[in-house]
Formats: sequence, structure tokens, C-alpha cells
Amino acid sequence: MSGRKQLLGTGLLLALMGITGFFLLRDQPLSALAGVLGQVKPGYVAAGLGLMLLFVGCEAMETRLILGRMGYRNPYRRCLGYSFVGFYVSSITPSATGGQPAQVYCMAKDGVSAAHGALNMLLIAVCYQVTLLGYALTAWLALPGLRQGMGTGMGLLVLYGGAVMTVLTVGMLSFLFLPGLARRVAVGVLNLLGRLGLKGLREKMLPRLQHQMEEYAAGAACLKRNPGLFPALLGLSTLQLTALFTVPFVVYRAFGLDAYSLPVFLGTQAVVTLAVSALPLPGAVGPAEGGFVTAFTPLFGAALATPAMLVSRGISFYAFLLISGCVTLAVHLRGRAREDSSFLNCAVPMTQP
Repeated sequence: MSGRKQLLGTGLLLALMGITGFFLLRDQPLSALAGVLGQVKPGYVAAGLGLMLLFVGCEAMETRLILGRMGYRNPYRRCLGYSFVGFYVSSITPSATGGQPAQVYCMAKDGVSAAHGALNMLLIAVCYQVTLLGYALTAWLALPGLRQGMGTGMGLLVLYGGAVMTVLTVGMLSFLFLPGLARRVAVGVLNLLGRLGLKGLREKMLPRLQHQMEEYAAGAACLKRNPGLFPALLGLSTLQLTALFTVPFVVYRAFGLDAYSLPVFLGTQAVVTLAVSALPLPGAVGPAEGGFVTAFTPLFGAALATPAMLVSRGISFYAFLLISGCVTLAVHLRGRAREDSSFLNCAVPMTQP
């Protein structure tokens, strides 16, 4: 990710944070808000940060498993660094588009080929999307109160996010396990676009489709050689998202509340995450906060919904954005130091005349 794009992404993120804060807090007296936040039990906040570390750590373990199947022996701490880099860059780029390329770049610095790095991110993305969709669909069917409390605006977001995620997930699974059919459908769509007068788009997309098909073919071959890999990745993705979705429940307990059980919070956060995941905004800032207040007001109550959102998003996004930014800087400096060391070791010593 170039410095200019990173600067633009950070600027957009800060602007969204400012606008979101204005609209959500304009009717909240700061003294009253500070008083409510002062009631939060710090031990639960620490537990929430621990859950986020588990969230990042699960992806790191997935990376270690996949790269290990491809013959690499990257230590877990290095895989953890890749995951922190992905969290940070995803958070400051629209639709999280920069995270995976940044991780592939870091892996390449450590000797992982770009093709294998891309394959790693592909398999992780497939498992993440399958798990998120399954989590949210189960919650939507099992929690009728959640559906009733969403309102029109949030309901439309859930419908949009669910439709986008379903199309992406079905498409990715088809490319992995039904490549012939998927290719025929994709080429048919591109041919249709050509007949509709979009020949330039068709010609542009065909090479990309071929490249993507090659990546999916490599992914399918990797899964075929390692039949236990896909279930293991799905299990880690489930643990990863469960950790993320548990953060609002920890915040609920931090305020001393105990009327609702953990599954209600897991399902509610899963639906909110699905609703905002496809929006082209860095970190889904704005809709994520507004969606939290809308969806969790029946659980926290109107008086605590906004303070709870501040604590929950503070743990799951803003605090970890800062932490992952520091780790990303450390990973970058480690790479620079290694490059400098390699240059010095390769330099030819001068001989005395």
C-alpha cells in the first residue's frame, strides 16, 4: 500500500470518526456520559482486549497451518505479525481491500512466494465468509426479537450485506469445488456484458478471471492434498468470530448487567457485522456504530446503548487499530533492518592497495 493511499485512507477514517461522533454524541451531555463510562469495570475491558488478541491470533494460526502445508516453517510470532498488519491496513482502506495485499507483501519479505501468500489469504477469506454467513443466518432465524428490533434502515443493510456475502461465498466455494461450472458462468456473464456493449470491460476482466481461476485451482489442490485442513480452518474461523462477537457481552457485564445470556449477544453482533461488512468504508465506521446502537438498544436499554457502543467499538476496533498500527510499524522496521543487514553482508569489502 503506497504512502499516499495510506494517508488518504487514514484521512477518510478520521473524517468518518468525526462525523460519526458528532451525530451519535450531539444529544449526549458529556458530563453524564463520562459518569456512565466511569462505572465500567476495567477487568472486563481487559478481557475484551484479550478476546481481540484471540481474534487476531486465530487468523495467525490459520496462516501457520496453511503455510506449513506448503512447506514453509514460519514461526507463529511472525504469522501473528502478518495478522496485525492485515487488521491495521484493512481498517484504513475501503471495504478492507488493502489488508490482504499488505499481508502477502509481508510474507514475500519473509521468503513466501506471492502465489502461496495469495493462496493463504484466499483460503482464510473463504472460511471467514462461510463462518460469518452461517453465524448470521442462524442468529436471524433463531432470534425473532432481533428481526423485530432492527427497523427498516438496519433491515435493509442486513439484506444488502447478506446478499453480497451470499454471492461472494457461493462464488468462492464454486470456484474451489466446482471450477468448471463456475468458469462457464463467469465467462457467460462477461460475454453477456460484451454483447451489451461493454466489450472493454469484458476484455479487461477476462485476464483477471483467468488469474483468479489459477489461484482457486491451487487452493482446491491444496485442500485435496490435505483433507483435514478445511475443517481445521473452519474451526479456527468459528473461534475467531466467536471471540469478536463476545466483546459486546463482556461490555454488557462490565456495566453490571446480567439479564441476557451470551448467545443473544453472539447472534446480534453477527448480524450487525454482516450488515456493515460489504460497505465501502474504512472499518465500516459510521454504520458499525449506528448499527450497534440500533441492534443493542433492546439489550442495554436506551440510556446505556451509546456508552456501550463507545466501549465495545473502543475495544474491538479503535484500541486494536492503535495496537495493530504499532505492530505494523515494528514489522516494517524489522523488514528494513533485515534488508540493510543483507545489503551489508553482500557488500564486497575494499582491499588495501
